[in-house]
Amino acid sequence: MDTDFYRMKRLPPYVIAEVNAMRAAARAAGEDIIDLGMGNPDLPPPPHVIEKLCEVAQKPDAHGYSQSKGIPGLRRAQANYYARRFAVELDPEREVVVTMGSKEGLASLATAITAPGDVVLAPNPSYPIHTFGFIIAGATIRSVPTTPDENYFSSLEKAMAFTVPRPSVLVVNYPSNPTAEVVDLAFYERLVAWARENKVWILSDLAYSELYFDGNPTPSIMQVKGAKDVAIEFTSMSKTYSMAGWRMGFAVGNQQLIAAMTRVKSYLDYGAFTPIQAAACAALNGPQDIVESNRQLYHKRRDVMVEAFGRAGWEIPPPPASMFAWAPLPPALAHLGSLEFSKQLLTEAKVAVAPGVGYGENGEGFVRIAMVENEQRLRQAARNIRRYLSSVGVNSTAA
Repeated sequence: MDTDFYRMKRLPPYVIAEVNAMRAAARAAGEDIIDLGMGNPDLPPPPHVIEKLCEVAQKPDAHGYSQSKGIPGLRRAQANYYARRFAVELDPEREVVVTMGSKEGLASLATAITAPGDVVLAPNPSYPIHTFGFIIAGATIRSVPTTPDENYFSSLEKAMAFTVPRPSVLVVNYPSNPTAEVVDLAFYERLVAWARENKVWILSDLAYSELYFDGNPTPSIMQVKGAKDVAIEFTSMSKTYSMAGWRMGFAVGNQQLIAAMTRVKSYLDYGAFTPIQAAACAALNGPQDIVESNRQLYHKRRDVMVEAFGRAGWEIPPPPASMFAWAPLPPALAHLGSLEFSKQLLTEAKVAVAPGVGYGENGEGFVRIAMVENEQRLRQAARNIRRYLSSVGVNSTAA
């Protein structure tokens, strides 16, 4: 019996899983590991959201199959969010679909629109689903940079000129995971014009739309005139409302892409548990205090981490958005590479981070740090890192 499965051959070993396994083993052995590896929020959703979940779950008729595309009230709630946040009008019936997190949404869309041999433009480094969702569906990936500058648009032009077959899809993700880079509305305006000219679909992942710092709100590609002709955008409730395990997300935009994705999803799932969808409505329609408080929380953690790690001898550029820092390896240890450095940080400093190479070859030389521990734990991590760096001859600036 053949076990050399086609899609498995296209999936390399998940590098980040290697560090995750080491972390799990260390914790099982009783070690106190400060986990800054996975972007897993450490705070609960607002009380009224949990109350709505419990209230609806008490109803006898709430436990049957739900709706794959999302209950109507939730699709309306997402349309209302876009109206008040971005001044974008959406048709809840034809331009909104509920997903089980943005990750599932991207994978479902890749299944819906990708044929074997298609070429997809995806950022490198990038969150794995941005590339492997399409690889699983049979596509070939051509990498483009993440940095939104002239080199970015030059790489798009080269891809269209020299790739056969011509690319049909472009994935963008700002604020970026893992690099935390951001863009302005002018970037999206230029991108939409390029996509219309080249007949390329744009898939925008806006999962970190509300985690922006320094008073600069992140834009949506849907704010651009004509964006709905070429683009679909994914958002998530995971970080905004601390609902990561609830798996609630959305796709909005181009009606043809929404219809294709909705059709595929109808074969794959019956939608999220109805009480979870009702609770998501409560989150979107109710008080929005948590959005601002989470933003301030991650902003403060960013400042604490950058300051404390810098004093420990590891200079980290402050991210302008998201819950991650994209940190270059300390120069004296750059020769280790991101995977070995991450392993040493785990074993010697008891701090878990994600090796940059796990997000693509252009991630080598960096690690991703998730700001998912409180300020006290971040300072403890800095003290552990200072001792580790000192043991390998890297001096700190601590008094």
